[in-house]
Amino acid sequence: MSKDAYFNPKSETSSRSEIEENQSRLFRLAVHQAFENSLFYKQYFKRLGMKPEDVHSIKELQKKKFFTTKEDLRKNYPFGMLAIPRLGLAEMHATSGTTGTPTLGLHSAKDLDDWGEIAARSLVMSGLSKGDVFQITPSLGMFSGGFGFYHGGRKVGATIVPASAGFSKRQIQFMVDFGTTMFCAIVSYAFRLAEVAEDMGMDLKKQTKARKGIFGSEIWTREMKKKLANTWDMDPYDIYGFTELYGPGVGNDCRIHDGLHIWEDYFLVEVIDPKTLEPLGPEEEGELVFTTLRKEAMPLIRYRSRDISSLFDSLSCDCGRTHRRYKEITARSDDMIKVSGVNFWPSQIESVLLKEDQVGPEYRIKISKTGSSDLMIVEIESKEKILDRSKKEVLSKKLAKDLHDRLLFSPEVIVLDPNSLPRVEVGKTTRISDERKNLSMQ
Repeated sequence: MSKDAYFNPKSETSSRSEIEENQSRLFRLAVHQAFENSLFYKQYFKRLGMKPEDVHSIKELQKKKFFTTKEDLRKNYPFGMLAIPRLGLAEMHATSGTTGTPTLGLHSAKDLDDWGEIAARSLVMSGLSKGDVFQITPSLGMFSGGFGFYHGGRKVGATIVPASAGFSKRQIQFMVDFGTTMFCAIVSYAFRLAEVAEDMGMDLKKQTKARKGIFGSEIWTREMKKKLANTWDMDPYDIYGFTELYGPGVGNDCRIHDGLHIWEDYFLVEVIDPKTLEPLGPEEEGELVFTTLRKEAMPLIRYRSRDISSLFDSLSCDCGRTHRRYKEITARSDDMIKVSGVNFWPSQIESVLLKEDQVGPEYRIKISKTGSSDLMIVEIESKEKILDRSKKEVLSKKLAKDLHDRLLFSPEVIVLDPNSLPRVEVGKTTRISDERKNLSMQ
Protein backbone atom coordinates (compact mmCIF):
# COMPACT_ATOMS: atom_id res chain seq x y z
CA MET A 1 0.00 0.00 0.00
CA SER A 2 1.29 3.45 -0.86
CA LYS A 3 1.82 6.03 1.84
CA ASP A 4 -1.48 7.67 0.99
CA ALA A 5 -3.79 5.05 -0.46
CA TYR A 6 -7.35 5.95 -1.41
CA PHE A 7 -10.40 3.79 -1.99
CA ASN A 8 -11.90 6.35 -4.39
CA PRO A 9 -9.08 8.72 -5.42
CA LYS A 10 -11.23 10.84 -7.74
CA SER A 11 -13.81 11.61 -5.04
CA GLU A 12 -11.43 11.82 -2.08
CA THR A 13 -9.08 14.29 -3.78
CA SER A 14 -11.59 16.41 -5.73
CA SER A 15 -10.86 20.12 -5.98
CA ARG A 16 -12.57 22.37 -3.47
CA SER A 17 -14.60 23.98 -6.25
CA GLU A 18 -15.83 20.55 -7.36
CA ILE A 19 -16.72 19.56 -3.80
CA GLU A 20 -18.62 22.79 -3.12
CA GLU A 21 -20.49 22.77 -6.44
CA ASN A 22 -21.46 19.13 -5.97
CA GLN A 23 -22.51 19.71 -2.38
CA SER A 24 -24.68 22.70 -3.32
CA ARG A 25 -26.43 20.69 -6.04
CA LEU A 26 -26.95 17.67 -3.79
CA PHE A 27 -28.25 19.84 -0.93
CA ARG A 28 -30.98 21.42 -3.06
CA LEU A 29 -31.93 18.00 -4.41
CA ALA A 30 -32.03 16.52 -0.89
CA VAL A 31 -34.38 19.27 0.30
CA HIS A 32 -36.73 18.69 -2.65
CA GLN A 33 -36.75 14.93 -2.17
CA ALA A 34 -37.35 15.20 1.57
CA PHE A 35 -40.30 17.53 0.96
CA GLU A 36 -41.78 15.31 -1.74
CA ASN A 37 -41.25 11.92 -0.08
CA SER A 38 -41.24 12.43 3.70
CA LEU A 39 -44.51 13.29 5.42
CA PHE A 40 -42.52 14.58 8.41
CA TYR A 41 -40.57 17.10 6.33
CA LYS A 42 -43.57 18.07 4.20
CA GLN A 43 -45.45 19.03 7.37
CA TYR A 44 -42.38 20.75 8.84
CA PHE A 45 -41.89 22.94 5.78
CA LYS A 46 -45.57 23.84 5.71
CA ARG A 47 -45.50 24.86 9.39
CA LEU A 48 -42.68 27.27 8.55
CA GLY A 49 -44.49 28.53 5.46
CA MET A 50 -41.69 27.31 3.19
CA LYS A 51 -41.38 25.39 -0.05
CA PRO A 52 -38.29 23.64 -1.41
CA GLU A 53 -37.84 26.37 -4.04
CA ASP A 54 -37.42 28.84 -1.18
CA VAL A 55 -34.26 27.01 -0.07
CA HIS A 56 -31.22 27.89 -2.18
CA SER A 57 -28.62 27.14 0.49
CA ILE A 58 -28.34 26.16 4.13
CA LYS A 59 -28.65 29.83 5.11
CA GLU A 60 -32.43 29.94 4.58
CA LEU A 61 -32.87 27.05 7.02
CA GLN A 62 -30.44 28.61 9.50
CA LYS A 63 -32.56 31.77 9.61
CA LYS A 64 -35.67 29.70 10.39
CA LYS A 65 -33.80 27.66 13.02
CA PHE A 66 -34.89 24.55 11.14
CA PHE A 67 -33.60 21.41 12.94
CA THR A 68 -34.32 17.72 13.19
CA THR A 69 -33.75 16.16 16.61
CA LYS A 70 -33.63 12.79 18.31
CA GLU A 71 -37.00 13.64 19.85
CA ASP A 72 -38.45 13.96 16.32
CA LEU A 73 -37.16 10.49 15.47
CA ARG A 74 -38.56 8.99 18.67
CA LYS A 75 -41.96 10.61 18.20
CA ASN A 76 -42.11 9.15 14.69
CA TYR A 77 -40.91 5.67 15.68
CA PRO A 78 -40.80 3.30 13.92
CA PHE A 79 -41.50 4.34 10.31
CA GLY A 80 -42.74 7.93 10.51
CA MET A 81 -39.44 9.23 9.08
CA LEU A 82 -39.47 6.79 6.16
CA ALA A 83 -39.26 8.52 2.77
CA ILE A 84 -39.59 5.47 0.52
CA PRO A 85 -42.27 2.77 0.22
CA ARG A 86 -42.11 0.25 3.04
CA LEU A 87 -41.21 -2.53 0.59
CA GLY A 88 -38.09 -0.59 -0.39
CA LEU A 89 -36.64 -0.76 3.12
CA ALA A 90 -33.63 -3.09 2.93
CA GLU A 91 -32.08 -2.88 6.40
CA MET A 92 -32.64 -1.14 9.72
CA HIS A 93 -30.59 -0.51 12.84
CA ALA A 94 -31.35 0.97 16.24
CA THR A 95 -29.63 2.69 19.12
CA SER A 96 -29.62 0.98 22.51
CA GLY A 97 -32.69 2.93 23.62
CA THR A 98 -31.35 3.33 27.19
CA THR A 99 -33.33 6.57 27.53
CA GLY A 100 -36.59 5.09 26.24
CA THR A 101 -37.68 4.67 22.63
CA PRO A 102 -34.67 3.87 20.43
CA THR A 103 -33.78 5.95 17.40
CA LEU A 104 -33.59 4.10 14.11
CA GLY A 105 -31.41 4.12 11.04
CA LEU A 106 -33.42 3.07 7.97
CA HIS A 107 -31.67 2.10 4.73
CA SER A 108 -32.61 1.34 1.14
CA ALA A 109 -30.39 -0.90 -0.99
CA LYS A 110 -28.78 2.24 -2.42
CA ASP A 111 -28.19 3.57 1.10
CA LEU A 112 -26.35 0.37 2.00
CA ASP A 113 -24.19 0.72 -1.09
CA ASP A 114 -23.42 4.34 -0.16
CA TRP A 115 -22.64 3.29 3.42
CA GLY A 116 -20.21 0.73 2.07
CA GLU A 117 -18.55 3.45 -0.03
CA ILE A 118 -17.89 5.88 2.82
CA ALA A 119 -16.93 3.06 5.22
CA ALA A 120 -14.48 1.69 2.64
CA ARG A 121 -12.90 5.12 2.22
CA SER A 122 -12.48 5.34 5.99
CA LEU A 123 -11.07 1.82 6.31
CA VAL A 124 -8.53 2.33 3.53
CA MET A 125 -7.57 5.63 5.15
CA SER A 126 -6.86 3.62 8.30
CA GLY A 127 -4.66 1.10 6.49
CA LEU A 128 -7.03 -1.66 5.34
CA SER A 129 -6.15 -3.29 2.02
CA LYS A 130 -7.33 -6.27 0.01
CA GLY A 131 -4.58 -8.44 1.47
CA ASP A 132 -5.64 -7.90 5.09
CA VAL A 133 -7.49 -10.26 7.41
CA PHE A 134 -9.99 -7.91 9.06
CA GLN A 135 -11.62 -8.96 12.33
CA ILE A 136 -14.89 -7.26 13.31
CA THR A 137 -15.44 -7.30 17.09
CA PRO A 138 -18.47 -4.94 17.42
CA SER A 139 -21.91 -6.56 17.43
CA LEU A 140 -23.45 -7.65 14.14
CA GLY A 141 -26.98 -6.93 15.29
CA MET A 142 -29.27 -3.95 15.68
CA PHE A 143 -26.26 -1.87 16.75
CA SER A 144 -24.95 -0.38 13.49
CA GLY A 145 -21.25 -0.65 14.38
CA GLY A 146 -20.42 -4.13 13.14
CA PHE A 147 -22.34 -3.74 9.90
CA GLY A 148 -20.59 -0.50 8.94
CA PHE A 149 -17.25 -2.28 9.09
CA TYR A 150 -18.72 -5.28 7.29
CA HIS A 151 -20.14 -3.27 4.38
CA GLY A 152 -16.89 -1.30 4.07
CA GLY A 153 -14.61 -4.31 4.40
CA ARG A 154 -16.52 -6.13 1.66
CA LYS A 155 -16.07 -3.17 -0.68
CA VAL A 156 -12.32 -3.08 -0.02
CA GLY A 157 -12.07 -6.82 -0.64
CA ALA A 158 -10.34 -7.77 2.61
CA THR A 159 -10.83 -11.19 4.22
CA ILE A 160 -13.44 -10.62 6.91
CA VAL A 161 -13.64 -12.38 10.26
CA PRO A 162 -17.14 -11.40 11.55
CA ALA A 163 -16.42 -12.41 15.15
CA SER A 164 -19.03 -9.98 16.55
CA ALA A 165 -19.16 -8.97 20.22
CA GLY A 166 -17.97 -10.75 23.36
CA PHE A 167 -16.24 -14.13 23.85
CA SER A 168 -12.89 -12.40 24.31
CA LYS A 169 -10.76 -15.56 24.59
CA ARG A 170 -12.23 -16.74 21.31
CA GLN A 171 -11.54 -13.34 19.75
CA ILE A 172 -7.87 -13.65 20.67
CA GLN A 173 -7.71 -17.23 19.42
CA PHE A 174 -9.26 -16.14 16.10
CA MET A 175 -6.56 -13.49 15.76
CA VAL A 176 -3.87 -16.13 16.19
CA ASP A 177 -5.51 -18.87 14.09
CA PHE A 178 -6.59 -16.70 11.16
CA GLY A 179 -3.63 -14.31 11.14
CA THR A 180 -5.74 -11.21 11.76
CA THR A 181 -3.79 -8.15 10.59
CA MET A 182 -6.36 -5.46 11.41
CA PHE A 183 -9.33 -5.28 13.75
CA CYS A 184 -12.05 -2.84 14.71
CA ALA A 185 -13.53 -2.37 18.16
CA ILE A 186 -15.21 -0.11 20.66
CA VAL A 187 -12.31 1.74 22.27
CA SER A 188 -12.62 0.22 25.76
CA TYR A 189 -12.96 -3.29 24.33
CA ALA A 190 -9.56 -3.05 22.66
CA PHE A 191 -8.03 -2.74 26.13
CA ARG A 192 -10.19 -5.58 27.41
CA LEU A 193 -8.85 -7.86 24.67
CA ALA A 194 -5.31 -6.97 25.70
CA GLU A 195 -6.08 -7.91 29.30
CA VAL A 196 -7.60 -11.25 28.24
CA ALA A 197 -4.57 -12.01 26.08
CA GLU A 198 -2.31 -11.36 29.08
CA ASP A 199 -4.46 -13.68 31.23
CA MET A 200 -4.04 -16.33 28.53
CA GLY A 201 -0.27 -15.94 28.85
CA MET A 202 0.05 -14.44 25.38
CA ASP A 203 2.27 -11.67 24.09
CA LEU A 204 0.09 -9.64 21.69
CA LYS A 205 3.04 -8.04 19.98
CA LYS A 206 4.75 -11.36 19.25
CA GLN A 207 1.93 -13.86 18.88
CA THR A 208 -0.54 -11.86 16.78
CA LYS A 209 -0.19 -9.97 13.50
CA ALA A 210 -2.78 -7.33 14.47
CA ARG A 211 -0.72 -4.19 13.92
CA LYS A 212 -3.55 -2.09 12.48
CA GLY A 213 -6.76 -1.00 14.20
CA ILE A 214 -9.72 1.32 13.86
CA PHE A 215 -11.81 2.31 16.87
CA GLY A 216 -14.86 4.35 17.76
CA SER A 217 -18.28 4.44 19.45
CA GLU A 218 -16.88 6.01 22.63
CA ILE A 219 -15.34 9.45 23.13
CA TRP A 220 -11.61 8.97 23.62
CA THR A 221 -8.83 11.45 24.19
CA ARG A 222 -5.41 11.60 22.56
CA GLU A 223 -3.97 10.33 25.84
CA MET A 224 -6.17 7.21 25.55
CA LYS A 225 -5.04 6.81 21.95
CA LYS A 226 -1.38 6.84 23.03
CA LYS A 227 -2.02 4.10 25.61
CA LEU A 228 -3.83 2.01 23.01
CA ALA A 229 -0.95 2.44 20.55
CA ASN A 230 1.56 1.24 23.15
CA THR A 231 -0.62 -1.67 24.27
CA TRP A 232 -1.08 -3.11 20.78
CA ASP A 233 2.04 -1.72 19.07
CA MET A 234 -0.08 -0.09 16.40
CA ASP A 235 -1.10 3.25 14.94
CA PRO A 236 -4.80 3.46 16.00
CA TYR A 237 -7.35 5.32 13.89
CA ASP A 238 -10.52 7.09 14.97
CA ILE A 239 -13.74 6.42 13.03
CA TYR A 240 -16.95 8.40 13.49
CA GLY A 241 -20.60 7.74 12.78
CA PHE A 242 -23.93 7.07 14.40
CA THR A 243 -27.00 5.01 13.66
CA GLU A 244 -29.26 7.83 12.47
CA LEU A 245 -26.90 8.76 9.61
CA TYR A 246 -25.43 5.41 8.57
CA GLY A 247 -23.05 4.17 11.23
CA PRO A 248 -19.23 3.96 11.16
CA GLY A 249 -17.72 5.73 8.17
CA VAL A 250 -19.20 9.23 8.37
CA GLY A 251 -15.75 10.59 9.21
CA ASN A 252 -12.25 9.29 9.92
CA ASP A 253 -8.80 10.54 10.81
CA CYS A 254 -5.93 10.07 8.37
CA ARG A 255 -2.24 9.33 8.99
CA ILE A 256 -1.70 12.96 10.06
CA HIS A 257 -3.98 12.37 13.08
CA ASP A 258 -5.06 15.97 13.24
CA GLY A 259 -8.84 15.98 13.03
CA LEU A 260 -11.22 13.74 11.08
CA HIS A 261 -12.18 14.09 7.42
CA ILE A 262 -15.93 14.37 6.81
CA TRP A 263 -17.14 13.00 3.46
CA GLU A 264 -18.63 16.19 2.06
CA ASP A 265 -20.18 14.52 -0.97
CA TYR A 266 -22.48 12.65 1.45
CA PHE A 267 -22.94 15.16 4.27
CA LEU A 268 -23.23 18.87 4.79
CA VAL A 269 -21.91 19.56 8.29
CA GLU A 270 -22.32 22.71 10.37
CA VAL A 271 -21.37 23.75 13.89
CA ILE A 272 -23.91 25.60 16.03
CA ASP A 273 -24.00 27.10 19.50
CA PRO A 274 -26.13 24.52 21.39
CA LYS A 275 -27.71 27.28 23.50
CA THR A 276 -28.46 30.02 20.95
CA LEU A 277 -28.71 27.61 17.96
CA GLU A 278 -26.79 30.14 15.87
CA PRO A 279 -24.21 28.88 13.35
CA LEU A 280 -20.55 29.16 14.35
CA GLY A 281 -17.50 29.75 12.20
CA PRO A 282 -14.37 27.64 11.64
CA GLU A 283 -12.35 26.84 14.80
CA GLU A 284 -15.33 27.76 17.02
CA GLU A 285 -16.42 24.86 19.23
CA GLY A 286 -20.06 23.85 19.26
CA GLU A 287 -22.49 21.08 18.30
CA LEU A 288 -22.18 19.24 14.98
CA VAL A 289 -25.28 19.37 12.77
CA PHE A 290 -25.61 17.06 9.74
CA THR A 291 -27.67 17.15 6.55
CA THR A 292 -27.60 13.93 4.52
CA LEU A 293 -27.07 14.59 0.82
CA ARG A 294 -27.77 11.18 -0.72
CA LYS A 295 -29.92 9.30 1.79
CA GLU A 296 -33.07 7.69 0.32
CA ALA A 297 -34.86 5.81 3.09
CA MET A 298 -34.48 8.30 5.92
CA PRO A 299 -33.07 11.67 4.84
CA LEU A 300 -32.15 14.05 7.65
CA ILE A 301 -32.03 17.82 7.34
CA ARG A 302 -30.01 19.77 9.91
CA TYR A 303 -29.91 16.87 12.35
CA ARG A 304 -28.51 17.77 15.77
CA SER A 305 -25.89 15.19 16.72
CA ARG A 306 -25.19 16.56 20.25
CA ASP A 307 -21.50 15.88 19.59
CA ILE A 308 -19.16 18.74 20.44
CA SER A 309 -16.44 19.67 17.95
CA SER A 310 -15.26 22.40 15.58
CA LEU A 311 -14.49 22.66 11.87
CA PHE A 312 -10.91 23.33 10.85
CA ASP A 313 -10.25 26.61 9.10
CA SER A 314 -7.73 24.90 6.82
CA LEU A 315 -9.19 23.24 3.73
CA SER A 316 -6.11 21.16 2.89
CA CYS A 317 -4.37 18.19 4.49
CA ASP A 318 -0.95 16.62 3.97
CA CYS A 319 -2.60 13.24 3.33
CA GLY A 320 -3.89 14.66 0.03
CA ARG A 321 -7.60 14.41 0.86
CA THR A 322 -9.55 17.56 0.16
CA HIS A 323 -12.63 16.88 2.28
CA ARG A 324 -12.90 19.18 5.27
CA ARG A 325 -11.70 18.14 8.71
CA TYR A 326 -13.30 18.55 12.11
CA LYS A 327 -11.79 18.18 15.55
CA GLU A 328 -11.98 14.87 17.43
CA ILE A 329 -15.24 14.64 19.39
CA THR A 330 -14.46 15.80 22.92
CA ALA A 331 -17.89 15.61 24.50
CA ARG A 332 -21.64 15.47 23.98
CA SER A 333 -23.78 18.51 24.68
CA ASP A 334 -25.95 16.50 27.08
CA ASP A 335 -22.97 14.94 28.92
CA MET A 336 -21.71 18.05 30.70
CA ILE A 337 -21.34 17.50 34.44
CA LYS A 338 -21.70 20.13 37.15
CA VAL A 339 -20.00 19.48 40.50
CA SER A 340 -19.60 22.08 43.24
CA GLY A 341 -20.69 24.78 40.80
CA VAL A 342 -18.08 23.83 38.17
CA ASN A 343 -19.09 22.62 34.68
CA PHE A 344 -16.80 20.17 32.89
CA TRP A 345 -16.74 17.34 30.35
CA PRO A 346 -15.78 13.76 31.36
CA SER A 347 -13.09 13.82 28.66
CA GLN A 348 -11.30 16.56 30.59
CA ILE A 349 -10.83 14.15 33.48
CA GLU A 350 -9.60 11.39 31.20
CA SER A 351 -7.03 13.63 29.53
CA VAL A 352 -5.57 14.55 32.94
CA LEU A 353 -5.53 11.02 34.35
CA LEU A 354 -3.99 9.27 31.35
CA LYS A 355 -1.04 11.64 31.11
CA GLU A 356 0.28 9.74 34.13
CA ASP A 357 2.44 6.79 33.08
CA GLN A 358 1.78 4.82 36.28
CA VAL A 359 -1.94 4.34 35.60
CA GLY A 360 -3.83 2.18 33.13
CA PRO A 361 -6.79 3.12 30.90
CA GLU A 362 -9.57 1.99 33.26
CA TYR A 363 -11.21 4.55 35.54
CA ARG A 364 -14.60 5.36 37.06
CA ILE A 365 -16.15 8.63 38.26
CA LYS A 366 -18.62 8.43 41.16
CA ILE A 367 -20.61 11.53 42.09
CA SER A 368 -22.85 11.81 45.14
CA LYS A 369 -24.13 14.33 47.63
CA THR A 370 -23.12 14.74 51.28
CA GLY A 371 -25.60 17.09 52.91
CA SER A 372 -25.72 20.11 50.61
CA SER A 373 -22.26 19.45 49.14
CA ASP A 374 -21.28 17.50 46.03
CA LEU A 375 -18.71 14.74 46.39
CA MET A 376 -16.76 13.32 43.45
CA ILE A 377 -14.56 10.24 43.75
CA VAL A 378 -12.33 9.19 40.87
CA GLU A 379 -11.17 5.58 40.91
CA ILE A 380 -8.34 4.63 38.59
CA GLU A 381 -6.31 1.46 38.23
CA SER A 382 -2.54 1.50 38.41
CA LYS A 383 -0.70 -0.04 35.47
CA GLU A 384 1.22 -2.37 37.79
CA LYS A 385 0.28 -3.43 41.30
CA ILE A 386 1.71 -0.99 43.86
CA LEU A 387 2.56 -2.89 47.04
CA ASP A 388 3.84 0.10 49.00
CA ARG A 389 0.73 1.84 50.40
CA SER A 390 2.55 5.15 50.83
CA LYS A 391 3.53 5.20 47.15
CA LYS A 392 -0.09 4.59 46.22
CA GLU A 393 -1.17 7.52 48.41
CA VAL A 394 1.47 9.77 46.82
CA LEU A 395 0.13 8.89 43.36
CA SER A 396 -3.45 9.54 44.52
CA LYS A 397 -2.52 12.98 45.84
CA LYS A 398 -0.63 13.84 42.67
CA LEU A 399 -3.60 12.94 40.47
CA ALA A 400 -5.96 14.85 42.77
CA LYS A 401 -3.76 17.95 42.45
CA ASP A 402 -3.57 17.57 38.65
CA LEU A 403 -7.37 17.38 38.51
CA HIS A 404 -7.72 20.38 40.82
CA ASP A 405 -5.43 22.42 38.57
CA ARG A 406 -7.65 21.56 35.59
CA LEU A 407 -11.12 21.60 37.19
CA LEU A 408 -10.60 24.13 40.01
CA PHE A 409 -12.15 21.87 42.65
CA SER A 410 -10.76 18.91 44.59
CA PRO A 411 -12.11 15.42 43.81
CA GLU A 412 -10.93 12.46 45.83
CA VAL A 413 -8.74 10.08 43.85
CA ILE A 414 -8.41 6.41 44.76
CA VAL A 415 -5.73 4.34 43.04
CA LEU A 416 -6.84 0.72 42.68
CA ASP A 417 -4.94 -2.43 41.80
CA PRO A 418 -5.10 -3.61 38.17
CA ASN A 419 -8.35 -5.40 37.20
CA SER A 420 -10.29 -3.96 40.17
CA LEU A 421 -12.97 -2.18 38.15
CA PRO A 422 -15.74 -4.08 36.32
CA ARG A 423 -15.17 -4.90 32.67
CA VAL A 424 -17.67 -4.87 29.82
CA GLU A 425 -17.54 -7.66 27.23
CA VAL A 426 -20.34 -6.30 25.05
CA GLY A 427 -21.24 -2.63 24.56
CA LYS A 428 -19.81 0.60 25.86
CA THR A 429 -18.12 1.03 29.22
CA THR A 430 -20.03 3.11 31.78
CA ARG A 431 -17.48 5.38 33.40
CA ILE A 432 -19.75 7.79 35.30
CA SER A 433 -22.12 7.05 38.16
CA ASP A 434 -24.10 10.08 39.36
CA GLU A 435 -26.17 9.21 42.42
CA ARG A 436 -27.57 12.74 42.55
CA LYS A 437 -29.86 11.88 39.64
CA ASN A 438 -31.42 9.08 41.66
CA LEU A 439 -31.91 11.41 44.63
CA SER A 440 -33.71 13.97 42.47
CA MET A 441 -36.20 11.31 41.34
CA GLN A 442 -37.15 10.28 44.89
